[in-house]
Amino acid sequence: MDKNSKIYIAGHNGMVGSAIKRNLESKGYNNIVSRSFSELNLLDERQVVGFFAEEKPEYVVLAAAKVGGIVANNTYRAQFIYENLMIQNHVIHQSYVHGVKKLLFLGSSCIYPRLAEQPIREDALLTGLLEYTNEPYAIAKIAGIKMCEAYHAQYGCNFISIMPTNLYGQNDNYDLEKSHVLPALIRKMVLGKYLTEKNMAAIRADIDKLPIEGVNGSYSDEVILKVLEKYGITKTGDVVSITLWGTGSPLREFLHVDDMADASVFLLLNYDAPDTTPSHVNIGYGDDISIGDLSKIVRKIVNYEGEIIWDNTKPDGTPKKLMDSSKLHNLGWKPSISLEEGIKRVVANYKN
Repeated sequence: MDKNSKIYIAGHNGMVGSAIKRNLESKGYNNIVSRSFSELNLLDERQVVGFFAEEKPEYVVLAAAKVGGIVANNTYRAQFIYENLMIQNHVIHQSYVHGVKKLLFLGSSCIYPRLAEQPIREDALLTGLLEYTNEPYAIAKIAGIKMCEAYHAQYGCNFISIMPTNLYGQNDNYDLEKSHVLPALIRKMVLGKYLTEKNMAAIRADIDKLPIEGVNGSYSDEVILKVLEKYGITKTGDVVSITLWGTGSPLREFLHVDDMADASVFLLLNYDAPDTTPSHVNIGYGDDISIGDLSKIVRKIVNYEGEIIWDNTKPDGTPKKLMDSSKLHNLGWKPSISLEEGIKRVVANYKN
């Protein structure tokens, strides 16, 4: 892959795709093709066929996906399996049809069994039952991995798959209904801090940028406080509290999206589809933390002084999920952004 190679990034506006785009541009790759959803609907096979016929990309990064946290995954189960299957089927097949030199497929650590041996190696795939709350999404991503392997086995396509751990960073999703745990923690604590300070102007500015169920800063205090309360951000008298799902005991691994992007580009340049399986590569940080301890780090960085309530009637999800990234590390890549430093960057970015 040289600096002038035509590289198509599917999902360039998302957290993952935008990070990979930034990384490629920082390394001097200057022929990057992208399309927004309004320009190219990847669910529409005819549009995808037309795009590949017109643009003829040499390399493809498939970062487009329907993603979300535990609530979204469990609520929109049909959409998560259908949309992800359609997106990857169209893009992977057209990459084969139009002779793409290399394709990088982005998956997720949720592909692994709920009770997989820790840390999770690549060969744990399909060895046990999946976590129910994100099973449709996981099955779609497993199908993507197997599709890449099948197209390599039958047609010799250089299609590789990477499985990042839980990601966070610039351009994350802070929708309180659909976001992952870390951005949800950050937004809840930032709003809780504003509520503690009786700073309704700051709350209005926040929800003007990111409305909650259509409620923005133009609504009355009563309506705003009611929608905040629905998502566990409450004030009773002088006491402010935020409610978080589960017990806080599950262990999770977090990787800054800029590290993930750097690993992705490293693999594009240094890793080809093998003839053996499993062919995919884990991308992780190498250490995990409980959601309870994570909330303490976010609390400290945000300077939130209210209460935290754990709603143990809500599901915890998978009890522990730590990736074994030794395959990637042995290839010569390791992460460089610590969790605390990464969260500081994210909080500053979110507030600004």
